[in-house]
Amino acid sequence: MVKKRNGETIVTNKKQNEVLKKLYNTVSGRMVLKVLTAPFVSRTVGKYMDSPLSKPLIKPFIKNNGIDTSQYIMKNFSSYNDFFTRKVKPEKRPVDYNSRHLISPCDSKVTAYKIKRNSIFKIKNSLYRVSDMLKNEFLARRYDGGYCLIYRLEVDDYHRYCYIDDGIKTNNVFIYGELHTVNPVALKKYNVYKRNSREYTIMHTDNFGDVVQLEVGAMMVGKICNHHGEYSFMKGEEKGMFMFGGSTIVQLFEKDRIRPDSDILRNTRDGFETVVHYGEKIGVSV
Repeated sequence: MVKKRNGETIVTNKKQNEVLKKLYNTVSGRMVLKVLTAPFVSRTVGKYMDSPLSKPLIKPFIKNNGIDTSQYIMKNFSSYNDFFTRKVKPEKRPVDYNSRHLISPCDSKVTAYKIKRNSIFKIKNSLYRVSDMLKNEFLARRYDGGYCLIYRLEVDDYHRYCYIDDGIKTNNVFIYGELHTVNPVALKKYNVYKRNSREYTIMHTDNFGDVVQLEVGAMMVGKICNHHGEYSFMKGEEKGMFMFGGSTIVQLFEKDRIRPDSDILRNTRDGFETVVHYGEKIGVSV
């Protein structure tokens, strides 16, 4: 379940959840998944979504998902992916530039967890360790006592993401894997954070310490498009985007660097995700 910042409880993408339940909770469904999650399938679908042949999918998608097109820069899109990575009007996603304020890098549903040595996180019935996500035990240990923030994007979310502070970043590290949906339904059968293709970098930020940001590809999202390798960045500057599908961003913060907002911590404790938007305040530096 999901909550807005005002406490209202909402249900998102009901139809999508029903389809995914059939895929992940039945033998026949899981057989289909073996085909759907193969990298070559994702690449093939990606090529189609990049082609003009995919344009007829745009209008039905807008209608079926209730996309508020007034928030976006709409044009004559050349393909479905051109539409999917559409840009939001800047005034619709104002960035909070207060240096002490931690902002959300994207439109998403967020949860926040305290990181402990050898802790196993339970997220919608899926268990994983930070070291599993990074495949780097030494780096994972640096974040003991800190926070792990998980931002889950659905297909109707804005799929571009930004830097959360000023700073410099390292090169990106790509980890190959199978592509599984990050929808909570899938987490009952697969640990997607260990199986999915993903890419991470260390961001040396001015106000929040060394932050690891990891982007996770989902089913039919074989392409994580980060704009920069080693780079000096500014808060609110676009970091990258996901192609077609739903995806996830994970951020790791060192001990005593941030304090997430109380409603996000409370909702996470109660088993809810919290709806947040690109550039919105979600915590503070400490």
